[in-house]
Amino acid sequence: MPKVSVKVKWGKEMFPGVEVNTEDDPVVFKAQIFALTGVQPDRQKVVCKGVTLRDDSWGNFKLTDNALVLVMGSKEEDVPAAPIEQTRFVEDMNESELATALDLPEGLINLGNTCYMNATVQCLKTVPELKNALLNYDKSSGGGTAGELTAALSETMRALEGGGAGACAGAAARLLRALHAAAPRFAERGAAGGLAQQDASECWAEIVRALQTRLPVAPTLPSTDRTSVIEQYFGGTLDVELVCSEADEPPTKSTESFLQLSCFISQDVKYLQSGLRSKMSEQITKLSPTLGRDATYTKTCKISRLPAYLTVQFVRFYFKEKESINAKILKDVKFPLDLDVFELCSPELQERLAPMRAKFKELDDSKVESSLIGRNKSHGDTRKDIQRKTVLPYWFENDVGSNNSGYYRLQAVLTHRGRSSSSGHYVAWVARGDSWLRCDDDTVTPVTEDEVLKLSGGGDWHCAYLLLYGPRILELPEEEEPMVTEVTEEPAGDPPTALA
Repeated sequence: MPKVSVKVKWGKEMFPGVEVNTEDDPVVFKAQIFALTGVQPDRQKVVCKGVTLRDDSWGNFKLTDNALVLVMGSKEEDVPAAPIEQTRFVEDMNESELATALDLPEGLINLGNTCYMNATVQCLKTVPELKNALLNYDKSSGGGTAGELTAALSETMRALEGGGAGACAGAAARLLRALHAAAPRFAERGAAGGLAQQDASECWAEIVRALQTRLPVAPTLPSTDRTSVIEQYFGGTLDVELVCSEADEPPTKSTESFLQLSCFISQDVKYLQSGLRSKMSEQITKLSPTLGRDATYTKTCKISRLPAYLTVQFVRFYFKEKESINAKILKDVKFPLDLDVFELCSPELQERLAPMRAKFKELDDSKVESSLIGRNKSHGDTRKDIQRKTVLPYWFENDVGSNNSGYYRLQAVLTHRGRSSSSGHYVAWVARGDSWLRCDDDTVTPVTEDEVLKLSGGGDWHCAYLLLYGPRILELPEEEEPMVTEVTEEPAGDPPTALA
């Protein structure tokens, strides 16, 4: 009987009708208790019929419908504080104190090898259009397992927006159950009986696939062939040409859709751009209708539609038959904070990108000119001119959700530390304004851009596995309207009146 409904008693409070799935790890139940009581899992002592619940297995802890579960433990805020509050410096603070002092966002508790899911959610949360669509999602709209997964992710986004640690823990537990229902392979168990580690890239693809079917494009937008928010903001198009190298055949042209690009890592690939470029032109083998046998073709791809948010996967894992594992390529591959994909685009798209790129260049040139003028001025006046700015759309007028410049800015990195995809640890590194945060499950800490750029690989430290680039936003300074001076007829000697 894996699912039961129990009563949870904590002090004088009683919580009836708490659903427990004993196929999940006990830490999931403790996360539910945390959501109800606010008592951290490591502070909880959970007892039923004289048996104490362990963290790693249910053991002799047997639950039946309507069973009474006693919870002992106090919330952190209930623990008496020291009578004298001493001054604490940032350098001396632990991670919890630092999060409070810097107003850091909530993280997601690890429910037993669920770091792959937590890191995926934190990265996707950096896309404002996706986050808003999830916050406005109608959770009563049905949709089977995909609908349940979308509803659970909607609840998780809401909890992360300010629901507190308890709400985040409960939302993470429900999201995990929905993910297991949508993709049962994520519920696999390891040799010790606990949940097995999973591939974050597969989790990313599974969540995006569900959202693709459940988040429609806003009805107020112009008619388009893109029917979902995912296709609108993450979907791109490739113009593909196949040329046979062994026979005189006319080139075959077609189009392909993508939700992410792949950077294959070879001995020659040292930078992200070269890895992407090499994938755009490759040799493949396919049946030749002219020769009646397999022949070598050159496949050339050019991007004809750029999405607003570009996902790039480093293909770091390959199957090693001898050990029967997905082994990892640790090679150092550099990636930039600012990415320009103009050279990967088709000539037609390049022509459409040119006007916005010219505006970016004009702004960059004016900034250089202003900085040079500023150097020649007196250093005595340190005041900065506050100037209003106009934000230009990053999409084409008839294609909301596209990228109209080819310029991108890095906003999230999902990393893996370990030697295989079925082991190790996943972490999300996300941009917040001009700063960066490291989201390591429920621990969120500030990091620098230099630390993010060191995630390029080359050792056993965290290696970038998935990159999420957002559109570079063009902000043009507004021209100040000249002050209009109107001279009124007044007695001589009085100054003119300035009417703004």
